[in-house]
Amino acid sequence: MSVYTPAEVVEETGFTLDTLRYYEKIGLLEPVERNAAGQRRFNDSDLSWLGLIRCLRDTGMPIAEMLRFAELVRAGDHTIPDRIRLLEEHDRRVQGQIANLTERQRYIHHKISYYRSVL
Repeated sequence: MSVYTPAEVVEETGFTLDTLRYYEKIGLLEPVERNAAGQRRFNDSDLSWLGLIRCLRDTGMPIAEMLRFAELVRAGDHTIPDRIRLLEEHDRRVQGQIANLTERQRYIHHKISYYRSVL
């Protein structure tokens, strides 16, 4: 298993150091292992988890829901149906956002066409 410094995790995930510390503090990220000098050392599992968190955050999932999802994961496999429901609800919201953006994009394209026609 690979070991990563906080700077490497920042580079890989796009999260800031402050965000990583915050996620660890609130329990969204499991406590990160530390070396003998007390410096955080992340592993592949941490990076994988942060990749999922990045996806959920970038698609607008509130932190409270991400925390709920983390609790379900930590509770064990018997929570998989609950995890599916949570992700399906989020997926429906994302689909609504996509539909809204598509509609807005159509409007922008209409305006571009209009302005080109008056040139």
